[in-house]
Order: sequence, then C-alpha cells, then structure tokens
Amino acid sequence: MEKERIHLSEHFGYRKLLKFVLPSVVMMVFVSIYGIVDGLFVSNFVGGTPFAALNLIFPLIMILGAIGFMLGVGGNAVVSKLLGERKDEKANEIFSMLVYTTAVLGAVLAVVGILIARPVAEMFAKNEKNMSALERAELVEYCVMYARTILCVLPMFMLQNAFQGFFVTAEKPRLGLLVTVLAGCTNIVLDALLVAVFRWGLFGAAIATAISQAVGGIVPVLYFVRKNDSLLKLGKTKMEWRTLGAVCVNGSSELITNISLSVVTMLYNAQLMRLEGITGVSAYGIMQYIGFIFVAVFLGYAVGCAPITGYHYGAKNHVELKNIFKKSLILTALVGTLMTGFAIAMAWPFSWIFANSDKGLLTLTTHGMRIYSVCYLACGVNIFASAFFTALGNGGVSLLISFFRTFLCQVLAVLILPIFWGTNGVWVSFAVAEGITIILSALLFMGLRKRYHYA
Repeated sequence: MEKERIHLSEHFGYRKLLKFVLPSVVMMVFVSIYGIVDGLFVSNFVGGTPFAALNLIFPLIMILGAIGFMLGVGGNAVVSKLLGERKDEKANEIFSMLVYTTAVLGAVLAVVGILIARPVAEMFAKNEKNMSALERAELVEYCVMYARTILCVLPMFMLQNAFQGFFVTAEKPRLGLLVTVLAGCTNIVLDALLVAVFRWGLFGAAIATAISQAVGGIVPVLYFVRKNDSLLKLGKTKMEWRTLGAVCVNGSSELITNISLSVVTMLYNAQLMRLEGITGVSAYGIMQYIGFIFVAVFLGYAVGCAPITGYHYGAKNHVELKNIFKKSLILTALVGTLMTGFAIAMAWPFSWIFANSDKGLLTLTTHGMRIYSVCYLACGVNIFASAFFTALGNGGVSLLISFFRTFLCQVLAVLILPIFWGTNGVWVSFAVAEGITIILSALLFMGLRKRYHYA
C-alpha cells in the first residue's frame, strides 16, 4: 500500500498538488525518454538511412495509437466525475467497458496499419530528390519493417496510453509510474542488447519497443483484474454506446491532437526534405525527440491534474475548482519560462547526443532547436487549457483548442513562413502556432468562467 495516499476529495495546496501530479509528470517524461531510445541507438549504431526511416514512419504508428489516448482521457473525465458523484459501481463498469473496447479496436487498427504501411512509406519517401531509386527503395523497406513490427502489439500500446490516466483516477499515480519505469527499462535494456551488442539494426530497435509496449499494456490489466485497494477494478460490464460516444466526443481533442501532430509532422518532413534533404528530416527528428521530454512535463501535469478537476466538478466544489485552476496556470507559466531558457542554453549538448558524428547535422539541429524552443513559453498553458476543459466534460472547447494549436496554426505556419525565411521559417512555425493559440485559450478561459465557476 502506498504511503500518505492523497485522495481526490482533499484540498490541494501547491505542495500537495505537486506531490500528487509528480508521478504522472515523471511517468510521461520517462515514456518520452524510452520513446527516444530507439532513435538514440539507431542514430549511433545503425546509420543515417534507418534513422530517417524511423522518423518518417513513426507518425503512422502514433495516428493509429491515438485511439488509446482518446478513450483514456475522455474516459477519465467520465469516470472521475462519477466517482465525485459517489457512483463507484457505475464508474467501474464504464472503466471496464473502455479497457475492453480499447483492446478490440487496437487489434482491428493493427491489421489496418500493417496493410497500409508500404503505400504510406512510399508516399513519404518520394519527396527525397537526392536519393537514387535504389536508396529510396531501401528507405521504404526500413519504414515498412519497423512499422509492421511495432503494429503487432498495437492493442498493448493503446492500453498503455489509456492506463496512464486511469492509474491517477484510481489514486495510484505511483503505481502507474512504476509500470512505466518497468516498460521503459525493458526497452532500454533490449535496445542495448539487440542494437548495440547483437547488431540487429533497426529490426532490433523495433523488437525492443514492441516488447516494452506489451509490458506497459499487460501489467496494468493484471493489476486491475485482481482484487486491489484502488478506486477502480476490471470486471463485468455491458456495452453502453451512448456513454462510449460521449467518451469519444469528450476525448476527441486528444485524438485530434495526436493525429494532427502526426499529420503535421509529415508536412514538416515534406518541407524539410525539399529544403534540406534527408539531413533536414533527421534534424527535425532529433528536435522532436528532445521536445518530447519537455512537452511531457506539461502532459504529465495535465494527466495528473485532470482527475482532480473532474472529481471536484462532479462534487460541485467550486472553491477547490478555482484553487486548482489558479495554481495550475501559475505553475505551467512558470515552468514554461524556465524550460525555454534551459532548452536554448542546452541546444548544442542535446543535439550532440544524436549527431556527434555528422557536423552538418549537428549545426543544423542546434540552430533549429534554439528557434524551436521559444514555443515552450506558451505550450504548457495551451496543453493545460485543452485538458482542463476535457476534465470538465466540454470536449467541444477542448477539441477547438487542440485543433487550432496542433493543426490549423501549424499547417498555415509551415506552409507560409518557409516562403519568406526558408528553413528558419519551418523552425519558427512551432512558436508562432503556440503564440496564436494562447490568445484563443485566454479568451475561452474568460468566456466560460461563469458557466463552470473556476474563476
């Protein structure tokens, strides 16, 4: 049993709030770290073409896995609200339904992904003009092999994504962290063995990631299916299509966010392939890997804070809702400012970890990261805004913020700015998109404060 267990019904000062969300923050950071391990080992032990292939095809995997985020985040809002209303049995029924649905959808999407992996890879590779036909064919084969290996465990990957939030709702954030650490260590150890020692190349990296995702998805199922002292337990349930529809609508912002980011990544890759060739794609991949860690802090806070928001909204505790809202804005703004300065200062060392053997790639990545890092000033507030409205059950507003931030602004920026500034226009697109979105977030916060009583 966890020591000093914090309950959702309590009052949260800064210390208690940080203590409650810290496991979720660490969990998301650790997910990001072990998520970039493949890239780290492939870039240093395999070669440039496999590394580029990994970065090109990864958006497809994330698009298919985004259903897990949608059901997890949308479901958490529903389940935590039911817990706040003291409807514990109903909360467990909905929780069970969502877990089973995630597994079934994962199996279906895995088949779809395996079938479309090759045409998608060919579409990505055709923009590389500096490669011969033989080199492009090799790039495609690497993409297909990596994608199909990972997609074999897509149901487990989706469950892992969904359980990240459910552990917090179950008042077991530390246990969720332990599961993530276990999966992450599995990936790191297997990458070291299969890629660095046994020299299995990109296939070894794919196998390592697939096994780690299986661990991250299966272990939570084994915990929740047995008797436990958390608020949630897997058991008998029935299909409630109306509730599932509400969960999907409420969590649609997370789905759109993940799909949009993946689609936008494809667009960025296409622009960089045109402007810088395969070096540009690799530089962007490195920047994304480092960015995952920074953004994970904001995502972890949002995951950890959402059940508190949903619980007190369900309990109609407006005083505590105002407390959480105010403290969250202050914390995300402060952390965003500190992150921006740190990322700019550490641009070269971070880039060197991945690109120490290629001076041109190192220079391009360092320069790009210093421009890109300005986006952290607004990124945290925007992520919190979307998650906050999801926790309140307003999936429409959350979807608007996510779509505006991750798709509309990004697409317009990356299509227009490179016309004037070339590659620098690609790097600055992130900051421009976040800056415009924070204006929308502020307007929505002000406009809806009386409806939800959070300010």
